[in-house]
Amino acid sequence: MHPNPAFRNNERALHEALLAEIGFGMVFAATPDGPRVAHTPLLSTGSGAVQFHLARGNALARVLEGGTALVVVNGPDGYVSPRWYADPAQVPTWNYVALELEGRVRQLDRAGLRSLLEALSARHEARIGEGDAWTMDKMPEAALGRMIDAIVGFELEVIAWRPTLKLSQNKPADERARVAAGLEAEGAPAIAELMRRLVP
Repeated sequence: MHPNPAFRNNERALHEALLAEIGFGMVFAATPDGPRVAHTPLLSTGSGAVQFHLARGNALARVLEGGTALVVVNGPDGYVSPRWYADPAQVPTWNYVALELEGRVRQLDRAGLRSLLEALSARHEARIGEGDAWTMDKMPEAALGRMIDAIVGFELEVIAWRPTLKLSQNKPADERARVAAGLEAEGAPAIAELMRRLVP
């Protein structure tokens, strides 16, 4: 799908909020064996960079240092049926939220990797709520060291933020309301909520 400018959004705080809420994405880059993708947890530094880690054996882990990569974060989405419009002369489409981040990559040192892992686990453990949060100090240091040795940490300094929030902005308010209701009824409440909250 090729979004038009109506679906672009320049609110950096919203992009950061999406990145924090979703917390997971894909890293794409070229390798000598062709394009590759890795799926990984993501953490914004809050200063224009995103950190992530990969298994040491991942094909991307060997080529990212100093190169350019693309991080993609997919948010809520849902199929939009033409039956929800007042005018029947419509075609199906898809509403979705996606964030693309392009930038240069540098490898983190061991201390940086450990800091990333601590921050990731703290953030996601806090979401669980009940019980004692897991922390790295609950693992024997030798075992933790072996686990850390098996992964590589990276930081992507973002040079281009390319967000797409396709939320039926190109339709009148009454049509958007019907689409949001249809999406919610069909089991896509998250994208319906974003339509109601983010489109005036």
